[in-house]
Amino acid sequence: MSDVWGQNLKISLFGESHGEGIGVVIDGVPSGLKIDMDFIKSEMARRAPGKNKLSTKRKEADEPRILSGVFNGTTTGAAICAVIENTDTKSKDYSELKKKMRPGHSDYAAYLKYVGFNDYRGGGHFSGRITAPIVFAGAVAKQLLAQKGIRICSWIKSIEDIEDVSLDKINVDEVLMDAVQGSDFPVLTKELGEKMQERIVEASMDCDSLGGVVQCAAINIPGGIGSPFFRSVESVLASILFSVPAVKGVEFGEGFNISKLRGSQANDEMYYDADGNVKTYTNNNGGLTGGITNGMPITFNVAIKPTPSISKEQRTIDIEAKENTTLVIHGRHDPCIVHRVIPVIESVTAIALAELIL
Repeated sequence: MSDVWGQNLKISLFGESHGEGIGVVIDGVPSGLKIDMDFIKSEMARRAPGKNKLSTKRKEADEPRILSGVFNGTTTGAAICAVIENTDTKSKDYSELKKKMRPGHSDYAAYLKYVGFNDYRGGGHFSGRITAPIVFAGAVAKQLLAQKGIRICSWIKSIEDIEDVSLDKINVDEVLMDAVQGSDFPVLTKELGEKMQERIVEASMDCDSLGGVVQCAAINIPGGIGSPFFRSVESVLASILFSVPAVKGVEFGEGFNISKLRGSQANDEMYYDADGNVKTYTNNNGGLTGGITNGMPITFNVAIKPTPSISKEQRTIDIEAKENTTLVIHGRHDPCIVHRVIPVIESVTAIALAELIL
């Protein structure tokens, strides 16, 4: 099982959803970085479960305990290791899932790869619970990037077929980011956000779940970062974005819609602004050309699938009896994870950009 990502900033995950704890080892953080634990705790709280009717009722404090790499509040240059305890597990809810495979989950694929020895409780190491240490690592990476003025922000673009207004990919600024980042359900249009939340509650009442799209932007990125082909900014970002459970699609800038444009429309024409900085009139390429940053905001969308754990009866297989059967999933699950995945998307983006910049 490979749980290590990165070359310059290496991230290694460990733990299972219902084990004693989960955590991360971060190797490559330079010495001398002042660690703001209040900021880290606030980032962890954004992802934490059990906050409202839109989330699972599982309650976890998600307070990381740093075992190494930080001394007197400052990084030492050694690997940072942080552990988060699991305190609210109900493993009996998963006893039936030892033999009945959940549709849309990793259960059957994990059974095949690990010959039945994988921890199936709560999804084990495949669980979205493992994104908590990712957020810890992302909070460290954000503080590293903040030294260079780089900021990352995400919000909800759509839930099911309810879609918010499109982002102005040119004028992404601190004011916009401040407006959405403090919200438990960040959207650009408040009224549409309320409709999205109503739709999630409706799906939950129907024992079902919803997916959606998260939009992300990174600003103040200097030009010239990245490489063509295998270390392009897109390929590095995509590799870690697709590591987040439930992510099924990533598109940069105009994404698939750019295929509908002509070259004269898709090209981002350039100009010098009053300060002598090179800007583009449009940002259809999402701040990236030739795999390298061009100084414009990096923008991309991430598609999140509906939570596969639903209480509707579904058809599946019993791997012990080797027969077809049905399954009703019990336990505590999110009717929609889109709003909770936002800090995770920001975190992996910060990790990837730190990897490229270091």
